[in-house]
Amino acid sequence: MTNDDLPIGRRVARWRVRRSMTQQMLADRLRRSKSWVDKVERGVRALDRYSVIQELAHVLRVDPEVLLGQQPSTPAGTPDGVDDIRAALARYDTSQARQETDELRRQVGYAWLSYQHAHYGQLVRVLPGLLDTAQGARSAELLVQAYRITSSLLVKLGEADLGWLAADRAMSAAGDDPILAASAAISVGQALRAQDRDHLALSALLPAANRVLPPSSDAGDQEVSGTLGDQTAPKPLDHRGQGGRESQGDRREWAVGGTLLLQAALAAAGCGEHRQADELTERAAGIAASLRGYDDPHRISFGATVVEVTRVLVAAQRGDADEALRRHSTVMRREGWRRLPAEYRGAYLVDVARAYLQVGDLRGAARALVDADSVAPAEVRCRPLARTVIADVARAQPAQAGVARLATVVGLTH
Repeated sequence: MTNDDLPIGRRVARWRVRRSMTQQMLADRLRRSKSWVDKVERGVRALDRYSVIQELAHVLRVDPEVLLGQQPSTPAGTPDGVDDIRAALARYDTSQARQETDELRRQVGYAWLSYQHAHYGQLVRVLPGLLDTAQGARSAELLVQAYRITSSLLVKLGEADLGWLAADRAMSAAGDDPILAASAAISVGQALRAQDRDHLALSALLPAANRVLPPSSDAGDQEVSGTLGDQTAPKPLDHRGQGGRESQGDRREWAVGGTLLLQAALAAAGCGEHRQADELTERAAGIAASLRGYDDPHRISFGATVVEVTRVLVAAQRGDADEALRRHSTVMRREGWRRLPAEYRGAYLVDVARAYLQVGDLRGAARALVDADSVAPAEVRCRPLARTVIADVARAQPAQAGVARLATVVGLTH
């Protein structure tokens, strides 16, 4: 068992021994009983108040994070370098020497991995050079991807206006390629939703979905619109390539189309169009049921688990936190949950913390935030949205130990 796996009481005992203290000596310095120290070290008494952990750490002359078994803190706050990304987006002179496409593809792949693992500080440093290189290249596909990564990161960091600019550049770079344009529309929708412009997001996302999705077998459901009738069950797609089998290209297009539908569902929920949000989610569920695995060059992670995650978020947006949390418990048991990127899981758990707050469950909100921090620390420590949720949970007295520590890390308490 590593030190990080030890219960907190065992860590207290180890550090007490290292400091050459008996249980009575530690108890005296804490102004508590020897029995209290003994129960803490044996795990009989829980240490769930951060103020007590801080007191213990002070007496044992260690950092509270050492007793909590936490890794050294990821620096909190928005990473430096956003101005460099802004400058790269403002450069129009792309006369530098052309980059080899294979090398550029490798760099784009590295940037995507950094984003999906929530290494935002690292990505901020990489993107200005990547944008310069991609803008000078002659690959629409890689340029669209570079702009999409940039837009996604900027939205995370609270720079939604600049994120929309990058997404719009992706749309322009896509040209007449329908699948590239559809993937760029995902970024446009995300950036607009981050600016609370859900109606505009919906008007961008639905036409993009209709352009890449095949018509349903039901003649009355040929396009995604504001109303899909009374259909409630997901309907698999019935269009296939030659020989009745879907091609890899079909599956890629349908996955992008399904992602557009889910983004549109979230936008509809943001507009208060809850029935439309449910209908769009059902259509996406039908598409997910039709896919039998596909490579994911557009890095969208579409599938049945993402559909269920969207159901949780839609329920939370319409104020039905009880349904959201009931669905959430099911999502966490799904086989596909842990296969989602760390960035996605971390962002989702922050949203779940907000749902717990809606029902007044501070312990559940604290647990979701701590879980998000363990999955993707930068998702919690760098995003303005997450800081707001941490502040709301940390106001409770006494604050949960994990959230009180997070509040300290992000500079919300002193």
